[in-house]
Amino acid sequence: MSESVALRRAVSTTLLPGFVGTRLPDWVSTRLRDGLGGVCIFGTNIVSPAQLRELTDSIYAANPLAIIAIDEEGGDVTRLHYAAGSPLPGNAILGRIDDLDYTESIGQRIGWELRRTGFNLNFAPDADINSNPNNPVIGVRSFGSAPQDVAAQVAAWTRGLQSTAVAACAKHFPGHGDTTEDSHLTLPVVDRSLDELRERELVPFAAAIAAGTKSIMSSHIMLPQLDPERPATLSRTILQDLLRGELGFDGVIVSDALDMTGASGTIGIPEAAVRALDAGCDLLCIGSGTTAAEFDEIASAVGLALTEGRLASARVEDAAARVLRLADELASERGQAPIPAIEIDPVDADVARALATFETRPRTAELLAKRAGEFQLVSLDAAINNAIGQVPWGLAAELAANRSRYEGTGLTEHASISLTAASDVDFAVDPGTVVVVVGRDIHRHSDSRAAVDRIRAEHPAVVVVDMGWPADDRTYADIATFGASRLAGRALAALLTGQPA
Repeated sequence: MSESVALRRAVSTTLLPGFVGTRLPDWVSTRLRDGLGGVCIFGTNIVSPAQLRELTDSIYAANPLAIIAIDEEGGDVTRLHYAAGSPLPGNAILGRIDDLDYTESIGQRIGWELRRTGFNLNFAPDADINSNPNNPVIGVRSFGSAPQDVAAQVAAWTRGLQSTAVAACAKHFPGHGDTTEDSHLTLPVVDRSLDELRERELVPFAAAIAAGTKSIMSSHIMLPQLDPERPATLSRTILQDLLRGELGFDGVIVSDALDMTGASGTIGIPEAAVRALDAGCDLLCIGSGTTAAEFDEIASAVGLALTEGRLASARVEDAAARVLRLADELASERGQAPIPAIEIDPVDADVARALATFETRPRTAELLAKRAGEFQLVSLDAAINNAIGQVPWGLAAELAANRSRYEGTGLTEHASISLTAASDVDFAVDPGTVVVVVGRDIHRHSDSRAAVDRIRAEHPAVVVVDMGWPADDRTYADIATFGASRLAGRALAALLTGQPA
């Protein structure tokens, strides 16, 4: 193999595209045979476990050392259960349960399900500290707001996942929790000093490294006190000096998706790829709908940067070597870790644990006890969290999946009303009926707040359920669940009906 061909192959090894469809496109298969590092699978690529296994088998057939990655955090962010909602608790609930052995077991259960469907890299756990309740993209994806508590949870989840021969990827370095903006849509700024980061944001990442995480994902956020010119994904100061140097991480650095505005909004994906590699990223997550033409444009831009001397060949070769070393290590581990029988659906113990973490106001509990059996369900349809996507959530997800379970409880007798604004509030209920209003992060959405205010003013018995991360004052949370997975929905159903979990 000539030097130029070897370098082109190395460039390809650093790229991780998504694609459209539920079967492996020919262009991806061809490039996998030519050294493409792997692919990222999204919820829209998945129809069933059998179809998914066929898809991942076709990827390994084209490249036995392919990285096959997915975002499977459990809880609100799920790709394996994109059609029905996750049957597992999310991170905020796990943090509130505060049982590290249980957290480790959840990471392990996710790992075995990923192994069964063919994955070897999971973009989880989320190691962000949700220090800002107005955060639009982290929230219940975080284990909590206290650095040491989050660190312990991250380490336990990482150990559980990696015991199954699936690599963990702690994210979003150096911390996306203290933002009020979403890097999918803009470039957030975290104006913290390095000392402040050491005391808070970096603590969970240090714990993940100590637990042996095989990869870490960068964030598309500006930290002007560390690098006033470049977001973390494109910053040598943050990735090389801080992550590699000070924290001593020697695994694979993965970029967050480069199609996000925070990375490529002003420079385009090809240029973002060049700068991310130069900064120290080893594996570039490109995005969900990559086409052959877009992939080739990115690879050509990296090749041109190498020719022009803007990007050192040694950097690309090092990145590719790290990716191949990880793939080879995971292949070896898979041979030594046979997949056991696993439980996927929610089990009673999981539901009971989640329910025990809910916050319920005393007057709300009294109201439910007096009027159990008749409910009018109202769903608040706020803006979708871009990381979560269009996944069924909460009580609606549970009722859709298990309607017969709730016949006669009052939850299924009245159709759920979906609201997007207070102007949509126009319904009447019987005097003995409790209006149950269910939303996520209600305090962050003016339309949701206005709808709740109007419903409370017009109806005598109202219970507001926030299945996101509620405001500190809990004004819009008579019940706070700290998660909206299907499992959290089942726990909420048990609370409303008074049935055992």
